[in-house]
Amino acid sequence: MGPQQVALLIREGEGLAVEFKEGYSSRIDRDIVAFANTRGGAILLGVTDDRTVKGEALTNDLKAKINDLARHCQPRISVQIAQVGKAVVVEVPEGAEKPYSCADGYFRRLDGATQKMSPDELRFIFRENDPVPFEERTSEGFSFADLSRAKVLAFAKETGALLGKTKPADFLRSLKVADETGVANAGILFFAKTPQKYIRQAQLSLIAFKGADRVHIYDRLDVRDDLLTQFNAAILFLERHLNIRSEIRRLDRHDIYELPFEALREAVVNALMHRDYGITGTQVSIDVFDDRVEITNPGGLPQGLGRQALGKGISIRRNELIADLFSRLHKVERAGTGIRRMRKSLAEAGLEAPEFEINGFFRAVFYRSPEFSLKGPAGVGEKIEQVVRKGGQKGGQKKWSEITEKQAAVLEIIRTNPEVSRGKLAQTLDINPSAAQKHIEKLKQRGFIRRVGPDKGGRWEILKG
Repeated sequence: MGPQQVALLIREGEGLAVEFKEGYSSRIDRDIVAFANTRGGAILLGVTDDRTVKGEALTNDLKAKINDLARHCQPRISVQIAQVGKAVVVEVPEGAEKPYSCADGYFRRLDGATQKMSPDELRFIFRENDPVPFEERTSEGFSFADLSRAKVLAFAKETGALLGKTKPADFLRSLKVADETGVANAGILFFAKTPQKYIRQAQLSLIAFKGADRVHIYDRLDVRDDLLTQFNAAILFLERHLNIRSEIRRLDRHDIYELPFEALREAVVNALMHRDYGITGTQVSIDVFDDRVEITNPGGLPQGLGRQALGKGISIRRNELIADLFSRLHKVERAGTGIRRMRKSLAEAGLEAPEFEINGFFRAVFYRSPEFSLKGPAGVGEKIEQVVRKGGQKGGQKKWSEITEKQAAVLEIIRTNPEVSRGKLAQTLDINPSAAQKHIEKLKQRGFIRRVGPDKGGRWEILKG
């Protein structure tokens, strides 16, 4: 591992395959077995958690101590140790004889941290039938030329990694979603120009129904793009279709959604992160009814994780690479706590606990509050005098109620890819180019976007308001 690669790892920060240590400690044997049990990785000695390089000198004594720790792991682990700049780099390969343990037990990597495995996790973590998970496979015909540099740059910016002159391919290799031969499906799902061209099931269905049955659809959006775009589109859709009331607290106004958004965000990212991408002809679905919101992903629970484990702090990831990328984007909290946080936020809001249905699919059901509903029974209207908007229209901001769902989707695509063309917009939204142009013109007329530079080589800018 050379100086440039180490500098890139430091800029990116800790993750699935990178751990920083300010100095040597015999406890790094936990990190060594964690990397061997997961996807391999590197321990950087002399680097603090905030990416400050304080330095560590690789002496013969230090090298002997690290090798001794690795040899005493069960089974023994062979590591590479080198001085790279001011840091000491300990490279740990993914093990071929999992699970590995050290004196303190069994560990693995989750959300950029080394965590001890529970007995249930140890029993089931490596029982998935397919020796090569879907996220690690490659798709025929995909090459590095099919990567979107704009998406790579947007991802790097949001995670705080400054790429500089780093090539997108090198960046993806550092994230463990590419190697010298090609890009893994996890990388395609996040960074491809057109993910659905190679992974047709990479799509999200957003539907708002009138009433409590799947009969009358009054709004629908199908998102066929990368996973971050899907996540953002889902949040925007929910913001537009849930009611909000406002409360004045002292001198400030506070807007409150009828369902706690921290619970909905958790459910959305879990659906995208844990779905079984190997099942073709399926998609993640978010359905909004008058009385509830349903968020569904194909695949059910990972093998070995039963319903009784929900909310108990046990986390078995079907897609570890995808989970790591969402973690880098700060869309995921500590592993194994999502269900508990959902239940807690709903309880604090005085709402029913979410229901979970598992039958080959995993469905989270959130029941809306009738006291927030603008369609509630007689007498409720007096309780909702503070309801000032639906769908995120805040005072002093652009009036989101003035735009259609397709136009909102156009805004989200432009946000993630300012250089997007009209043709690409049309392809992503599954509409013809002339319709895409009409949406663009409407957004320009209403002051949501403007064009910077020429038609070819320019970019879109979302106007603040």
